[in-house]
Amino acid sequence: MIGILIIAHGSLGESLIHCASHVLGKTPPQLAYFAVGTDDDPTDLLPKAQTVLESLNTGEGVIVLSDMYGATPCNLVTKLLSPSHVEGVAGVNLPMLVRVLNYRDKPMKICIAKAISGGRDGVVHFTKTGCDHHDKPTDRSVA
Repeated sequence: MIGILIIAHGSLGESLIHCASHVLGKTPPQLAYFAVGTDDDPTDLLPKAQTVLESLNTGEGVIVLSDMYGATPCNLVTKLLSPSHVEGVAGVNLPMLVRVLNYRDKPMKICIAKAISGGRDGVVHFTKTGCDHHDKPTDRSVA
C-alpha cells in the first residue's frame, strides 16, 4: 500500500485527515501529516519530514500531498522527491485525499492520476438545483 503524507501550512493536514477519517468511517493506515508553522526554519524541517516519510514507506512508496505549489511546504516536498518512490502533488483538498486513499493499492502512476482528478473534479460550481460537472462555456460566457 502506498503511504500518504500531507505537508501543509498550520493545522490543514491534521484537519484533512480528521475529515477523511470521518468520511471513510475509520482512520486510514499509513497516513500522516507534517505541519509547517510560520516561525519554522525550513532547513530544520527537512530531517523531521524525512523521518515521518520513512515511517510511511513499506516498500511501495509514498505520495506527498502539499497545499499550495511554490509555498514553503511544497518547497520542502521537492527536497523529499524520488521518482517512483516519493512523488508529490500540490493543491491538496478533501476530495483529492479521499480519492487517493481509495486508490493507493494501485500502482504509483495510477494513484497520482486519481489524486489529481479527485482534486480537480472536487471543485464544482453548484446551485440550489444541483451540480453540473460538465458545464461547458457558451458564446455568452465571459472569459
